[in-house]
Amino acid sequence: MRIGPIELASPVVLAPMAGVTNVAFRVLCRELEAQRTGTVSGLYVCEMVTARALVERHPVTMHMTTFDPTETPRSMQLYTVDPEYTYKAAKMIVDENLADHIDMNFGCPVPKVTKRGGGSAIPYKRRLFRNIVAAAVRATEGTDIPVTVKFRIGIDDEHHTHLDAGRIAAEEGAKAVALHARTASQRYSGTAAWDEIARLKDHVTTVPVLGNGDIFEADDAVAMMAKTGCDGVVIGRGCLGRPWLFAELSARLRGVEAPTPPNLGEVGQIMFRHGSLLAAHHGEDKGMREMRKHIAWYLRGFPAGSDLRSQLSLVKSLDDLQRLIDTLPGDAPFPDDAHGPRGRQGSPASVALPEGWLDDPEEDIVPEGAEIMHSGG
Repeated sequence: MRIGPIELASPVVLAPMAGVTNVAFRVLCRELEAQRTGTVSGLYVCEMVTARALVERHPVTMHMTTFDPTETPRSMQLYTVDPEYTYKAAKMIVDENLADHIDMNFGCPVPKVTKRGGGSAIPYKRRLFRNIVAAAVRATEGTDIPVTVKFRIGIDDEHHTHLDAGRIAAEEGAKAVALHARTASQRYSGTAAWDEIARLKDHVTTVPVLGNGDIFEADDAVAMMAKTGCDGVVIGRGCLGRPWLFAELSARLRGVEAPTPPNLGEVGQIMFRHGSLLAAHHGEDKGMREMRKHIAWYLRGFPAGSDLRSQLSLVKSLDDLQRLIDTLPGDAPFPDDAHGPRGRQGSPASVALPEGWLDDPEEDIVPEGAEIMHSGG
């Protein structure tokens, strides 16, 4: 799959996830893909950063933009609601060589974001959406940095926007579009509507269309591409506690047998490597606090007693992490019940929007205050 000048041997993209897809996790995914397949072939995107916070050089945001020297291409996702800050942030990325690819997030369904008109609320405002995408593309003109756009089906079943969003993004120079096949009101619940990915693929023919939603196994990615005709897949929650999933995806999508899932001993080694990378990025204290949530995902379905799980959930140092990992039954095979959906799902709900937001889809007024959402990242 080609995204502008970037050619990927495997059409697989790691979706940005707050508090997950930092440099430690990305490096781990890349290492495991290389170890298990002999190559690194996908695209690994950093956590979403806020355009205004980047421009203002917020220390937390700048730390989030850390890339490892081994990462290529470097991929950064921007949260943005304002064409002016979009241009400034994209120009900063260009001028300071901060990344090789810019992805733009218009899919976030979190109420504190949408109630100010950000995230998945933006594509409803067609003109504003167009101006934001155009600003990013304008800032990268004359460079090899492609701009891509990710969005949802729409706000709810009565307000679908994905076909317009895909068309507009392509018209303004985006090099690929990605659809999370849920509405904002679904959040992460229910079933992704893969048929809508197929509709988008039929509607947008000039740039690659990527599908996202309910890919938890390598076979799911094969099935999505076969059913929808999409050009690639975006993986989010499916890789939680399974950073080796990209090796399996890469293999299956190249038509070869996927590597055998790791046993608990191998998972323990992966956990320690993850913890070490987090400690290097955040410092040991914060790194171990970050590691705790990953441990629960890693151990899903494995035989580990409640006392051991409890101790691991409170781990404070790399030495503690190694000591506790050493007590796991290392020969336990990867469990069947560890497959399938993982991560947050929640329940569908009405989307919080600014008053009168749905009145005029052509209004291009920047929503007040939305550009400072997530100012720390």
